[in-house]
Amino acid sequence: MIVFRLAVRRSRKLAFTKAQVRSLLAARPYDLRHAALSLWLNAGVAAPEVAKRAGNSVEVLHRTYAKCLDGQREAVNKKINRALDE
Repeated sequence: MIVFRLAVRRSRKLAFTKAQVRSLLAARPYDLRHAALSLWLNAGVAAPEVAKRAGNSVEVLHRTYAKCLDGQREAVNKKINRALDE
C-alpha cells in the first residue's frame, strides 16, 4: 500500500500544477472515480449504465451517489409530463 501511495503522489506531481498538488484535488485515487460517476449521473446517464461501467450494482450506486445528484428536478418533471402527454 505504501508503494501505491508513493506512486499516486509522484503521479500528481507530474500531472498537476504546483498549486493543484498542494490542494485536495484528486488527493486519493478514489476521488477521481467519485467525480466521474457523479458527473455521469448528473449528466443524465442512466443509473444501470453508470453502475455497469463502475462495476457496481444500481443499489450500491444509489446508496453511495444519491447525495451527489443535484439540479435535476425540473428536467425530471419535464420527462414525466411528456410521458403523461403521450
